[in-house]
Amino acid sequence: MEQVFLNELRDRFGIEYQNVDLLSEAFTQSSYVNEHPNLKLQDYQRIEFLGDAVMELTVSEYLYAKYPNYPEGKLTRLRAAIVCEDSFSAFARECHFDRYIKLGKGEEKNGARDRNSLLCDIFESFVGSLYLDQGKEAVQRFVAQVVFPKVEQGAFSYVMDHKTNLQEFLQKDGEVEISYPLVAEAGPANDAQFTVQVVARGEVLGQGTGHTKKAAEQAAAEVALRKLQD
Repeated sequence: MEQVFLNELRDRFGIEYQNVDLLSEAFTQSSYVNEHPNLKLQDYQRIEFLGDAVMELTVSEYLYAKYPNYPEGKLTRLRAAIVCEDSFSAFARECHFDRYIKLGKGEEKNGARDRNSLLCDIFESFVGSLYLDQGKEAVQRFVAQVVFPKVEQGAFSYVMDHKTNLQEFLQKDGEVEISYPLVAEAGPANDAQFTVQVVARGEVLGQGTGHTKKAAEQAAAEVALRKLQD
């Protein structure tokens, strides 16, 4: 495994592998194995199988603790939005995993390095290798750096319609006008952060941030609901 990748894992995530061969296997696709039969390599598929299960459990435990009032159906929908190909491939790119995949020449030429399905597999296989190398707590620390902040920022709030739930809660005793004024916008256009407040009856009930205005509104509504229901 490239030293530059090992350095990046150490510097960005505080991860130092005891068995670097596990990490190397987690980033080796079958096309690379087939082109180098004399090296007797293993591809990532077995470790990915394990990583998939580890991620589902890790995310499930987090959601169970974070949302004590959510019924099973809501928790399942939210977990499904996090534990999926689109999300995992985005996390893989954010972690620069796409740079270190070992591919055969044909797969490289066909653009496999940027294929969501492969990046999803690589993210899962990385988690599986980390679990094998250092255990569950190391995985939790990594996921707490990469995945859970996105949940906190409202990246998956489209699954949980907090705005509708807040409207229903406030309007139990009659019509209430609810607004979501934008109070701040920061960052470059391709990675902007929006901050909005939710206001009802002249009172600020909550504030939230997100990479889109809709996500920020959902995050603000979630904060308001938690306060009102406590």
